Amino acid sequence: MESERRNKILLGALLVVLAAVIYRVWAASSEPALQAPGVTGQTPSSPSRTAPVVPAPDVRLASLQAGRPKLGPEQRNLFRFKPKAPPPPPVGAGGQFPGAASGPPGPLTPAPIALKFIGTLDSPGQKVRLAVLSDGRDVFQGGEGQVIEGRYKIVRIGVESLEISYSDGRGRQTIPLSGR
Repeated sequence: MESERRNKILLGALLVVLAAVIYRVWAASSEPALQAPGVTGQTPSSPSRTAPVVPAPDVRLASLQAGRPKLGPEQRNLFRFKPKAPPPPPVGAGGQFPGAASGPPGPLTPAPIALKFIGTLDSPGQKVRLAVLSDGRDVFQGGEGQVIEGRYKIVRIGVESLEISYSDGRGRQTIPLSGR
């Protein structure tokens, strides 16, 4: 009986606290906006309060209603964000562009080697050190001077990098150890 009375008292106190919280939240949300910044000494309910004067933006309605050029279906592109590129310069006599240097083109540089240096394999009884390489799909291994995948030649295997070139010696490239 004593515990039942104590539970009723606790429930009553809890309801009073809940009612106070609800009233406080409701009163704060229905309160009018406070005074504007820079206005001091006045309360929101004072009759001498004036709203700050904000100039209206300049809207040129005539320019909004001006005619727009009509675009054909080939010119309308919802996904183009830049203006159309200018046409290429005219081709001069002999198939060359005006102002282009005449003569043979320079040497072509080979494409970069798209292999990753994963690691090395060391055999305890042998001096041969093998490099492990990957192109993202397959894994290759080879020693210094060997040809990998029929087109790449391993020039030197270092501790943290690998020198590799095309099998004919062009395009020597250093690939750092990536570990993946």
